[in-house]
Amino acid sequence: MKPVNRFLSPLLGGYYFFYFALVGVYVIFLPKALLDLGYRPMEVGIIFAAAPFMRFLLPFVFRHFLSLSPKVYQLSLLFTFVGTLLFVATVHDFWIYLAANLLFGAAMGISLPYVETIALASLSRHIYGKVRLWGSLGFMGIALWLGKVLESPYEALYYLSVVAFLTLIFGTMLTRYDTISHSTAQEDASFSLTRYWAFWISIFLMQVGFGGFYNFFTIYETAHGISLEMTSWMWSFGVICEIFMYYFQGPLLQRNLLYILQFATLITAFRWMILYLFPDSITLTFASQSLHAIGFALYHTAAITYVFSLYTQKKLAQQFFLGIAFGLGGSVGAVLSGQVYGEYLFLIESIITFMAFAVLLIHQKRKESISI
Repeated sequence: MKPVNRFLSPLLGGYYFFYFALVGVYVIFLPKALLDLGYRPMEVGIIFAAAPFMRFLLPFVFRHFLSLSPKVYQLSLLFTFVGTLLFVATVHDFWIYLAANLLFGAAMGISLPYVETIALASLSRHIYGKVRLWGSLGFMGIALWLGKVLESPYEALYYLSVVAFLTLIFGTMLTRYDTISHSTAQEDASFSLTRYWAFWISIFLMQVGFGGFYNFFTIYETAHGISLEMTSWMWSFGVICEIFMYYFQGPLLQRNLLYILQFATLITAFRWMILYLFPDSITLTFASQSLHAIGFALYHTAAITYVFSLYTQKKLAQQFFLGIAFGLGGSVGAVLSGQVYGEYLFLIESIITFMAFAVLLIHQKRKESISI
């Protein structure tokens, strides 16, 4: 087991808590806040495509021109906070507010891969999950709190700035625990996506498959007669299962990580099929939500750990994982789910996710041939 400084785990837990609380305010409450301030739905869609788009572009910039050093990381934390202040000042001007979101998305896309690399290098797989679950607690906690107390759209912007400042504080203190050597832009230029192309396609398709869930699950369930309150409990139940998995996943991660990814991907395809076949069943929908523990928590930890083992350019690899999966995959998934929303939404999502599973099998065969 890796020796861990007694201050590292609390600092990592604090960073994850406030970082994902920041994500929670941004994705759960800001869309409605913008609508309340007079934005059209199309404009809201453009705004919330900005951050994932920047996450996708950033790794290519770092591959050729920059390295993810402590100084760049600290600047990303600062610009995340500055971006939230710009939101307050520019929210009534669509184009300037869009530019602020591009800055915010770029800054957010830098800091998490840096911290994930510190966590993976410093913590055992058993401890990592117990620390990472604080992110889930932050996301769920801010959702439950603001759901009760939020009264005006500006309050959401103020909370966003406060949480960004706390992320800055905890994140800055983590730089002293960075033990990974910093590759140069020239060294990062040798980073190859094509060597393991099937893996990258698989994680992209996996997140495309989540598009319908993240953007339309509430609308889909309420359209099939499930109350909004019950749907909210379904969301919370999924996060609770996610937290449970993070806490107890350590022994599972000692097994073959690629097999875990294949299993989690296949289970997620099954999860979307349940929602397609039984959209009005409360029992089966709760059962499908329990699978969030596997399709999100276990999959996420196995995936970033697997990427960490594949490449020597550790930080850049984590940036590409975030950019291709949650950046490009999230953006395409959101747009696609909006186009196909209807009776067959989760059937299509299930098929896409099964394709992600099939491509992982191709990756396994290619990796075995490369290793020979």
